[in-house]
Amino acid sequence: MSGRAGRGGILIAAALAAAGCSAPDKAPPPTNPADWPGYSGHGEQHYSPLDQINAGNVSRLGLAWSYDIETGPNAYTAPIAVGGVFYFAAGYSVVHALDATTGRLLWRYDPKAPRAAGDKLRASWGSRGIAYANGKIFTGTTDGRLIALSASTGKVLWSVQTIDAADGSYITGPPWIAGDKVLIGFGGADFAPVRGYVTAYDIDTGQQEWRFWTVPGNPAAGFENKAMEMAAKTWTGEWWKYGGGGTVWNAMAYDPKLNLVYVGTGNGAPWNQKIRSPGGGDNLFLCSIIAINADTGEYVWHYQVNPAETWDYNAAMEILLADMKVGGEVRPVILHAPKNGFFYVIDRATGKLISAEKFVKNVTWAERIDLASGRPVEVAEARFPDGKPVIVWPSPVGAHAAEAMAHNPRTGLTYIPAVEQGRVYVDPPSLKDWRFQEGQFINNGIGVPPAEMVVPPGGNFLLAWNPATQKAAWSVPLVGAKNGGLLTTGGNLVVQGNVTGEVAIYAGDTGRKIWSFDAQTGILAQPISYAVNGRQYISVMVSWRGIGPSGHTPEWEYRTQKKRVLTFALDGRQTLPPTGNMVTPIVDDPSFRIDPARAEAGKPLFARHCALCHGPQGLSGGAAPDLRKAGTPLDAQTFASIVGGGMLVDNGMPRFAELSAGQLAALQHYIRGQARVALAGKQPENVRAIR
Repeated sequence: MSGRAGRGGILIAAALAAAGCSAPDKAPPPTNPADWPGYSGHGEQHYSPLDQINAGNVSRLGLAWSYDIETGPNAYTAPIAVGGVFYFAAGYSVVHALDATTGRLLWRYDPKAPRAAGDKLRASWGSRGIAYANGKIFTGTTDGRLIALSASTGKVLWSVQTIDAADGSYITGPPWIAGDKVLIGFGGADFAPVRGYVTAYDIDTGQQEWRFWTVPGNPAAGFENKAMEMAAKTWTGEWWKYGGGGTVWNAMAYDPKLNLVYVGTGNGAPWNQKIRSPGGGDNLFLCSIIAINADTGEYVWHYQVNPAETWDYNAAMEILLADMKVGGEVRPVILHAPKNGFFYVIDRATGKLISAEKFVKNVTWAERIDLASGRPVEVAEARFPDGKPVIVWPSPVGAHAAEAMAHNPRTGLTYIPAVEQGRVYVDPPSLKDWRFQEGQFINNGIGVPPAEMVVPPGGNFLLAWNPATQKAAWSVPLVGAKNGGLLTTGGNLVVQGNVTGEVAIYAGDTGRKIWSFDAQTGILAQPISYAVNGRQYISVMVSWRGIGPSGHTPEWEYRTQKKRVLTFALDGRQTLPPTGNMVTPIVDDPSFRIDPARAEAGKPLFARHCALCHGPQGLSGGAAPDLRKAGTPLDAQTFASIVGGGMLVDNGMPRFAELSAGQLAALQHYIRGQARVALAGKQPENVRAIR
């Protein structure tokens, strides 16, 4: 969709592109290869040029230090390392600074985000990453603050509220540094009528410099700029009443040579286009990469991976920057493998599509991407026409989800934590009557699948992809439904954690496993590499945040799994303590009499309000406590105090004040019923992994 908007093919003004691609007034400061200052590391590639640890000596790699994290709820986050200090934000953006050679705590800052978040706590789980620039650490909070801390002391230097405190938006993604600005986006379009944007602030003062909206608002209120006026022509109906979506909840990238910021936008609000834009249209700038002038915030170009998107195939995954030979000429490109299963190579100066091919086997929504128009050639049945249910691959989890992919300029390969998973899509009972339900987790406009439709099992694998040939170089099958983010290095290494609790290192050119370590806990976060005093380290945050069945037996439990930083170096000699028994039993009180009617009434309540964290049918995957193993649901008063009264808000458990006493009782009886099912050795019915 480069250079176009909507089905009518509205041309983008060439003057905008010319203005956006000018070089910055002064060259950016050189980066220190010993540091890892932001989410994507050096050159927006999740690549470290360090090669002291390499495929030839990796057998000497050992644990140099570890740090146990007491902050909940998880440590699914990307750390950074600058100037001999290791920084991370665990749980609800609690920032830690450690000595990068020993793991000794230097300072800790807690923004008290759960208490400030209110209902935003229901949809958000914490921090995906932080950033460093000019002696400052930047973190976003679930309640919507962007905070600058002194890197040396942890003292707050400035704080700004960057989202509406009253709507369903929240921040989990990392801030992004673009020259003298720090950028932040947010999420929330899965849960509430939210309209996306990204905002740039002055690094030193926190003053807002610009804001770019990603979808148009109500035309009657006017448009913020020409880009929004153009985008509005690709929507129909009264989309603004649904917010529109398009949130920038995860990946961005910055190219200092072109002075462009690239933002990846999310799905529509709701997912189902028949509701938000009933007359069709491409719905710009959903599921797009947008190039924005870093100085002014002006639109330059866009490429939309899924026009008229309806499956939650957002473009918020990694936007990696590389220089690649195309037709005998070296060109600056974007490498992008979003949820929809196609790997895209895009000219990052112009937005022109260079190539696109399927990187997973099961892609059933489209036959191919037409290179002339840049548009997908869709399979008509994939849009579940006339309300007919259909199984579509990939699922909303995506062929590549939020776990980071990486590109190694030495091997020329891009490494992807790839997923094979499908889902049943069907319309809800009444499209015209559909509304966002306050307090409900997934407000996606997708109906309940028929019980008889069973999705075939999927899987996941580590994939090495050659973007020049658009073909796989090698792949490694992995256990479970998902796998962890990736690091690649100048030492021909690909580093990844996985659901089994293994930190594994593969040779980047061949895929041969050359080293592993038992982390004692599943891993989703991407590793990083840095150096201090000439010694190279590799670090990873270990913590499994699964929702529902992970494929690992037994499931990693919220309460018993260890959350740690593990840091490795050549000739490291440290060891981890024994784990002990990490499996807790299902609890029961034989005197508790389950009312079948109440339990049945609690089933949809649990699905709407609880399953996103506690797992489908109560089968938790580590994101939150397994309530079948908790004593709390055995006592009605304690259960009501926690769920309805907010007794554990500071621990990350939201308050559901709108639930009546009868509804709380129904939830209690449903949870106890699921515990009895588990005690009887039965599998809960219709268990499906959800994101």
